[in-house]
Amino acid sequence: MDKLPWLILSAGDNVAVATAAIEPGAIVAGVAARQKIDPGHKVAIADIPSGGAVVKYGQAIGRTTADVKAGDHVHSHNLHFENDRLAATANSAPEAATAEDKARTFMGYKRADGRSATRNYIGIIASVNCSTTVCRAIADEANRTILPHYEGIDGFVPIVHDQGCGMSSTGDGMAVLHRTLAGYTRHVNFGGVLMIGLGCEVNQLTLYGQSGAGDTKRHFNIQDAGGSRRAVERAMGMLREIAADVGKERRVALPISDIIIGLQCGGSDGFSGITANPALGVAADLLAAAGGTSILSETSEIYGAEHLLRSRAVSDDVARKLDEKIVWWEKYVGLHGASLDNNPSPGNKRGGLTTILEKSLGAVAKGGRSPLTAVYGYAERVTASGLVFMDTPGYDPVSATGQVAGGANMIAFTTGRGSCFGCRPAPSLKLSSNSALYAAMEEDMDIDCGTIASGDATISGKGREIFDLIIDTASGKKTKSEEFGYGDNEFVPWHLGATL
Repeated sequence: MDKLPWLILSAGDNVAVATAAIEPGAIVAGVAARQKIDPGHKVAIADIPSGGAVVKYGQAIGRTTADVKAGDHVHSHNLHFENDRLAATANSAPEAATAEDKARTFMGYKRADGRSATRNYIGIIASVNCSTTVCRAIADEANRTILPHYEGIDGFVPIVHDQGCGMSSTGDGMAVLHRTLAGYTRHVNFGGVLMIGLGCEVNQLTLYGQSGAGDTKRHFNIQDAGGSRRAVERAMGMLREIAADVGKERRVALPISDIIIGLQCGGSDGFSGITANPALGVAADLLAAAGGTSILSETSEIYGAEHLLRSRAVSDDVARKLDEKIVWWEKYVGLHGASLDNNPSPGNKRGGLTTILEKSLGAVAKGGRSPLTAVYGYAERVTASGLVFMDTPGYDPVSATGQVAGGANMIAFTTGRGSCFGCRPAPSLKLSSNSALYAAMEEDMDIDCGTIASGDATISGKGREIFDLIIDTASGKKTKSEEFGYGDNEFVPWHLGATL
């Protein structure tokens, strides 16, 4: 039997989604298409009057700006954002995990403080933009001269940024930067850290605590070292000492409850919420059932679907914290003369997404169906297990940076348009929402989720494939982004506050 080139995602929907190009006159759910419908785009399967709600995923994604006939293409030309919410239906059960799922282990590094790592890097962290060039030079020299002597070290990673001075020493901007950098200095995937400052910046090294000579976290200022070249020379001596300790680490069997994975999506398309995101949600459910943690983020991209997460909160306090984040974002974008519906990018729209409500309903699918156990601020340390939420922007590098600062020792990143990304020290898996993208960019994509839309795979089956790959990656299997070398330029702390 031929596979239908369209999907209806919920019994209450009045649009279908094309999984392949639909020509005018082709029959979709009993009605004839009136225009060509590209893959990922929507076609009306019933008449919708002007001002009527367009329903996808069983939820309103906006209202029509003109009468829409059954068979019409539904997109930006006749659908606009309207701040509607339909009542959340009863929550379905998370993906069922077996006893074998829960008992699985991965081969990772057990740190002295009891935490478990998926990689064994040494970090070279800049306190300020002014020390960025020196940090890169130190990492390059260490990778060239020290790394070859230590098979157990994955590499020396420069963590550099454009902040640290020209800003107030108090307020949200400095608080967020400090919290983010502090999260990286203690990140479990760093066996050791060297932090480099200039010396006169606002973000002083003393804010990060003093370290003894025997510690694997140390720091100094370029001005105190006598300049840039001398700073590199001084760093080499310190890094050799750190490497002598870190290089002794070996992988051991650890419970998968120690995996903390950040859930990301970028360059989304009309398939993202149908294939890759719900499949990743299955993997997140399985991990939660085993005691692990998944971090859902991108507050500006769950807007319009937050009521679905709220209905799964384990307590009124967790629900209230989520509500507070939404209210803050509404005020924040308003101060800048923007709207949260500005979020869908041109690429998103070319891929079939029209409004932020539609994008958000697909985005929250990454979190699966497990209860929401906690809500965190940006880069706050994550201590709860199961599905948690972290407040971040929708911009992928900023969002993932917050998740890693909070403790994520892995990232899983879905994409429909072809985002390229790495996030050292956390390995980043890339999941394509459609098979055309996977074929075009196979060197960047780890899993093809487009086989769900073609009918060659199920959401559950693909979710278990992702779950298996998460465990393999945590055990040392390199991701496509690691093989290419992504991860040194994707550290982007959220920039809040005035530049002075």
